[in-house]
Amino acid sequence: MIPFVFILLVMDVAALIRAQVLKRRYQVYLLKPLATLLVIAVAWMAREHAHGHPLYTNGILVGLFLSLLGDVALMWEDVPRAFLTGLGSFLLAHIAYTVTFASLETWHPVDILLSLLLLAIGVGFYRLIRPGVGKMGKPVLLYIFVISFMLERAFATLWTPSIPSQVAWRVALGAFLFYLSDMILAINRFWRPWRYNRVGLALYYVGQFLLAWAAHFF
Repeated sequence: MIPFVFILLVMDVAALIRAQVLKRRYQVYLLKPLATLLVIAVAWMAREHAHGHPLYTNGILVGLFLSLLGDVALMWEDVPRAFLTGLGSFLLAHIAYTVTFASLETWHPVDILLSLLLLAIGVGFYRLIRPGVGKMGKPVLLYIFVISFMLERAFATLWTPSIPSQVAWRVALGAFLFYLSDMILAINRFWRPWRYNRVGLALYYVGQFLLAWAAHFF
């Protein structure tokens, strides 16, 4: 069932990117929420899995529903209030993911080094886009801090013995792709337009799919 849903997701995202390139707005209104709903379906199926982890599955579902709200809001990203609503929804989604990942693992000395590295990258990235951020400086800086911590907690699953390796690599890779998609969105909006920015959509949905798929391997 999961491979079938993934094929549907790939087809949907390909059609979504095409609709955005051709500026077919009404197709975007249909295809974008549908893609997120397909990912939600993957996580939802894990609730019935005999070896599932309720805390992880429910945490991911909370993040996905918040992401769905963010996806809908960002369909009108040129409207400042809609963009801020989308930013806030994804901020809460990242917090939900962070809490979920942190609840599964213990702290390790390497976490400190990784946190410092991601913090340095985040500060450097903010300085890069700062001239184009305008009045949204504080919300954007908070968002960068939260996604950096989310990514660190995701990577921490890789060296947590109690987490199955099949879960850990999906969580780490999924969170990393989500992180990259956010960076691409920020670069395109605040620094300079990038012709191929829609690759971020593919990274975003594959990342979300991996996080949802991981729920089936506990």
